[in-house]
Amino acid sequence: MNAPALTEAVAIEILDAQATEAAIPALAEILRDCVANGASVGFMNWNTAADYERFWRDVAAGVASGQVILVAARHAEGIVGTAQLHLIGKPNQPHRAEIAKVLVHSSARRQGIGEALMRRAEAAAREQGRDLLVLDTDEHGAARRLYNRLGWTELGTIPRFALMPDGADCGSTFFYKSLR
Repeated sequence: MNAPALTEAVAIEILDAQATEAAIPALAEILRDCVANGASVGFMNWNTAADYERFWRDVAAGVASGQVILVAARHAEGIVGTAQLHLIGKPNQPHRAEIAKVLVHSSARRQGIGEALMRRAEAAAREQGRDLLVLDTDEHGAARRLYNRLGWTELGTIPRFALMPDGADCGSTFFYKSLR
């Protein structure tokens, strides 16, 4: 079954460093919501609002330095989703980037926002001359189905790679996509 079409009321945009800084409260809320709803995204149930805000300040620094492209989904009430494109800075990998933290607030799910964020992140990669993308995700999460549907190649799962927010083991499934 295909996800519902993206509602016209949601705009997908790239945030610059200043816009990222201004959006930190909304971004921290999206991250808090995702963790509270069981997403394995690097944080635990015991993490605080200060932890989430610190994370987003680091992302804003990455945006300012040109190492991170931050994609956001915004509707009339504010930002409801985000995805990051990390540009690999190694001399032998100028063609590669990594997708990270594709997050959609629970109040905005099942509207095609995750797919729209991914498509914009892929377009941003092309704009930066990157034609090989990689990512990893919770082996049991809905994102795994999304990446398969969007033509990503599943490489395999490493058991116990991370933890769920409640401390349970979580395998991570790795994907790549060639944009050539």
